This record gives sequence, C-alpha cells and structure tokens, in this order.
Amino acid sequence: MSATGEEGWQKDRGETKRSATLPLSVVSLGTVSLLNDASSEMIYPLLPVFLRTHLGASLPFVGLVEGIAELVSSLMKLTSGWLADRFGRHKLITFIGYLIAAVTRPLMAWVQTPTQVLVLRFVDRTGKGIRTSPRDALLAACAPPTKRGLAFGFHRSMDNLGALIGPVLAWLLLIVHPNDYRTVFLWAAVPAFLSLFVLYAFVPNSAPSRPPSPSPSSPAPTVSNPSLIRVFSHKSFRWFLLSIFLFSLGNSSDAFLLLRATEAGLDPQWVPLLWALLNGVRTLSATPCGALSDRLGRVQSIVAGWLIYSVVYFGFAFAFHPIHPWFLMGCYGLYFGLTEGPERALVADLVGPGERGTAFSLYHSTVGLSLLPASVLFGLLWHHFGSTTAFLTGSTLALMASAILIGKVKK
Repeated sequence: MSATGEEGWQKDRGETKRSATLPLSVVSLGTVSLLNDASSEMIYPLLPVFLRTHLGASLPFVGLVEGIAELVSSLMKLTSGWLADRFGRHKLITFIGYLIAAVTRPLMAWVQTPTQVLVLRFVDRTGKGIRTSPRDALLAACAPPTKRGLAFGFHRSMDNLGALIGPVLAWLLLIVHPNDYRTVFLWAAVPAFLSLFVLYAFVPNSAPSRPPSPSPSSPAPTVSNPSLIRVFSHKSFRWFLLSIFLFSLGNSSDAFLLLRATEAGLDPQWVPLLWALLNGVRTLSATPCGALSDRLGRVQSIVAGWLIYSVVYFGFAFAFHPIHPWFLMGCYGLYFGLTEGPERALVADLVGPGERGTAFSLYHSTVGLSLLPASVLFGLLWHHFGSTTAFLTGSTLALMASAILIGKVKK
C-alpha cells in the first residue's frame, strides 16, 4: 500500500499515527482466536490419554493422529490464502474454517474407536488450514499500516492466552466430572461457537480502507487473480521464505525441550508448570514486542528473536542443573514474542494488499511442512550423536537464517 493509501486509511478511520488503540476489528479477531484456542486446548492435552485409556489406541497410532493432523493443516494453508485472494472472500473462508472446527470438536464426545478420532482430528485441522492464511490477510487489512506489528503481536497474545485458559477450563470440568473426558469435549463447543458469533458480528468483510486513485502516469494496480509467480516476484519475500525454511529446519518439536529438561534433572512433576511458564511469557511479550517491531523494524525484531533462540538451544545443549530449564524456557518464550507477530507483519509488508492471502499461504506452509523433517532430523541427531549435537545444530541453523534475513531482506 502506498503512503497515500496509508494516510487515506487513517483519515477514513479517524486514526492518527500516534494513536495507541487498535481498531475493533483487530481486537475482535484476537478475541476469536482466544475463544477458538481455548476450545482447542480443552481437548488437545486430553486426547492422547483419552485414546490410550478409553479407546485402547497404541502409541504409534497416537503419533499418527497428530502427524496427519498437522500435515493436512499445512497443506490446506497452501491453497486457502490463494483462494481468498482470488475471490476476495477472506472473511467467508475464515468463517468456514472456524465453523468446521466448532462443529467437529463436540463430536469427540461420541467417538467409539481410535479411527473415528483420527477422522475428526483430520477434519478439525482441515478447518485450521482453511482459516489461517485468510485470517492473517484479513488482520493485515484491518490493522493501521503503522501499527501492523502491534496488531499481530496483540493477536498472538490473545491466541496464547486462549492456550492457557483452555487447559484450566478442562481441569475445572474434570474436578466436577472426574475422568469424564467426553463431557469436557462437549463443553469445548461453547467457546468455539462464541468465536463464530464474534467473527460474524464484529469483523468486516474486507479491509476498512479505500485504495488510492492511480495517477494518470502510472498503470492501474492489478490486485485480482493473484498468483504464486506474482508473489515470488518480490525478491525480499523470496529471501524471507528461504530464511524461514532454514530456521524451521532447526526448530524441532518443543517436546524435545521438555525431554531435555528432565534429562538435566528437572522432576517430571514440574514439567506442566514449566510449560505454563513458556506460554505465560509468550502471552505477556507478544503485544509489546509486536509494537517494538513497528518502531525498530521487523527484520531487527525477528533477528533478535532468532538470536535468543540460538542462545537458548546452545544453553539446552549444555544444561546440567534443574534450574537451567526454567531460565532457558523463559527466554524461549521471549523468542516467540519477538518473532510470531513481527514475522506475520513482515509478510504483509513485503507484498501488495491483493497478494497477502497467497503470501501467508506460502509462509504458513513453509513453516508447517518443515516441522516433520525438522523433528525427524533432531531425533536422529539425538539418537546417534547425543542431545548436545542436536541442540547445537538447531542453534547453528538459527544463526545462518539470521544472517540471510538481515543481509537479504530489505524493508
């Protein structure tokens, strides 16, 4: 969007560049994510236990469920943003994605076989893949250009807060209904359907902006029928995707961090609290770090986060005392705060308004499709060469990705 367009956005919305507030649509999208994530996290932590103790599923089957779920989510992200750009229906596609999840989750209460759980998780993650890229493009359109980092940071804070609220709600329900997971699954529908109401009622169908009129000497902008070729024509975006891919190859499952924490001497009974610490820091840091990227620059913020990540993985490589994981996990939460919102804001900055859905599809798919090989690589390194080698590899890849990002991505 041009400078004229950004000024027009602020005039149309009565915004000023120094305003500390975010539009209602941005706050509403954050609320949608909070409610939906609370619903998801009421189910997700209980699902492995439910599969094992209630349905008799094997451990490999439990892993298969989550592996297929995340794979389909990543594949759907690759196409949903492009479709939203192609037809200009970002809100509708986002709503469909959330609707699929809201309808699917309570059905968990009636499953009788592990295969039925696999099918429902497949459908639920399909909904996630459908909504993620169009939702991020919608958020970028709703946010003031000068506060895009703040908007995405706030959104990540709300998402992480939902991830904290969900397990607490499930825990409270299990106190009232001991070992009755099916009742928890039914109640998970409540925040899911509330998120649909908020999305329908408070989020506009399109950006609250008016594109600038082209000058006679310049060609009219072509924002219809976006394609991968057009998105890849942005050189900085190509380098950004390369750096994201390289970093993601060293960004394995967080389960390895928890395993390494116990290896360093942490009593397993403290693992849930260690996980809560991580999510707490993520929640508290995302909004201010997103706002910081508006002032200092996206690339600087992301590189700072990746450098912290590199230090954290280096620290886990040599952790030998139970106190070490607490400090390292707190720093790890700060890494998320410095990168989650600014990465999404940078995607929106690097491409045109009519290409953002496609760009977010490429971004999310690059991250998602890297998770499986990253975790497999990490596991193989740990198995054959020890945890120190595995964590040092992750640390090194983060440094390499940082060098590419700061050297090649210009914004």
